[in-house]
Amino acid sequence: MEKKEKKSGFFAEFKKFILRGNVMDMAVGVIVGGAFTAIVTSLNKDILSPIIALIGGIDFSYLTVTLGSGENAPVLAYGNFITAVINFLITSLVIFLLVKGLNVASERLTARFKKEKEEEEAKTEKECPYCMTMISIKATRCPNCTSQLPELEVEEVADGE
Repeated sequence: MEKKEKKSGFFAEFKKFILRGNVMDMAVGVIVGGAFTAIVTSLNKDILSPIIALIGGIDFSYLTVTLGSGENAPVLAYGNFITAVINFLITSLVIFLLVKGLNVASERLTARFKKEKEEEEAKTEKECPYCMTMISIKATRCPNCTSQLPELEVEEVADGE
């Protein structure tokens, strides 16, 4: 009976591991990465390689070296390797540009929120709701019209009411 408990415990632990958010995010990333690789491979094979071949007169996919002689001699298809390197460089460039763009967007958002927060914290005056003059933000009574100021005014402003 101990073995069944260990198996059910093992499978329960495995299920918990698999269903964690990190593992699911990683799985989605791998699937999207595979699809992205197929797109980059097609871009290189179907678009860039023919353009390079047209300009430079070289089609990398046909570059080979035969080692030895005879029908069964091994062939090094180094052109395919060059194509794979080009795929890697294109993929790396696109990922770099995406990450750089996301970082710039994130920095801009962070700077904007930081600026708004600093502006909010820097406020030292508020408007009296009765006489419309500017008074200290800490005031509980207006020095101009002597009106008692509502105590909840700061919370109302924070709540957006």
